[in-house]
Amino acid sequence: MVTRHKADEYYMNRALSLAWRGMDGAPPNPKVGCVLVKDGRVVGEGYHARCGGPHAEVAALDDAAKKGEDVRGATAYVTLEPCSHFGKTPPCAPRLVEEGVARVVVGSVDPNPKVRGRGLEILKAAGVEVSLPCLEKECKWLNRGFFRRQTLNRPWVTLKAATGLDGRMALPSGESKWITGETARGWAHLMRAEHDAVLVGVGTILADDPQLTVRHTCGKSPLRIILDTNLSLPPDAGVLKDAGVFKKAGIFRKEGCLILTGCGDLEKKRALERAGAEVCVLPARPRVDVDAALKELARRDIQSVMVEGGPRVLSAFIETERCDSLAFFMSGSLMGEGRGLGDELRFDFMKDVVRLREMRTRRAGNDLLVEGVFRCSPVL
Repeated sequence: MVTRHKADEYYMNRALSLAWRGMDGAPPNPKVGCVLVKDGRVVGEGYHARCGGPHAEVAALDDAAKKGEDVRGATAYVTLEPCSHFGKTPPCAPRLVEEGVARVVVGSVDPNPKVRGRGLEILKAAGVEVSLPCLEKECKWLNRGFFRRQTLNRPWVTLKAATGLDGRMALPSGESKWITGETARGWAHLMRAEHDAVLVGVGTILADDPQLTVRHTCGKSPLRIILDTNLSLPPDAGVLKDAGVFKKAGIFRKEGCLILTGCGDLEKKRALERAGAEVCVLPARPRVDVDAALKELARRDIQSVMVEGGPRVLSAFIETERCDSLAFFMSGSLMGEGRGLGDELRFDFMKDVVRLREMRTRRAGNDLLVEGVFRCSPVL
């Protein structure tokens, strides 16, 4: 016999799978899925497909209506607390009450101060049974960037690196193409597509001239961000090809190029802007300030960023403890002398070394992918 608890997890997993479909369209709103169940049958389901469009609960109710299903007395499984305020669309909690939904199972409470518990209060005040949390860890992980921005006013930061077995990221000459094989590179590009932005230092651009777009897999290219303290990026760099800035209502959209700098040289700035980039001057001491950079990205509704720079850029995020997760590709090669992942880090005591939690290892073709969450990363 299936217990109520197991049934709740089953339908919440289904709602989670729906929510992932909104990966490209929902941001900066959270990705949310909803499943309506009555008498052991799914009578409606939906997800938040695009910012400004119907929320998951409304999409599920509309789906049920199209099927001619009566949702009175049904249970709604929602990955995130139903909203309680008017934004671009009407609130969802009152709509669930109006439709006669009897029970709502919630994955996690919404961290947005405009909601945070208010949607639950509306449901409870109307006599709707509320059960939470259900698969909370999975539901929060789905929207980890949204949670970071709402609670810490910065994006979720993933550090990505590729090295040989000896921890080297490049040969003494600077050559690093290709450390890993095609499978690992395909996975790395899929990770890019799952983030709002990808960030590198100008040294990576000068050494490799990458475009930082999504290839080898499906998905949209993220916003490309370059930390360039002195504006040394040449206007004909590959990263600026087709880099026209996509804007709408002052919010950056994917596929643009943003340069964060500490240099106010107007001539250099204008040359890069003519090439299609936007240049934003931030404090630099002596490098571009990491906290200032992350706050600027949060202001632009960027909720997740993958840092793919060299040892210097990666260490800047580690030293300031502004890093959340790690994606570390390790190839089966010995590279000898060269630039190492930890070259810019120094610790005098073992208690101070960087450690991860929730680690896992997977094979990526003939390479390994090590993933984990930094211990300095606040728990969601």
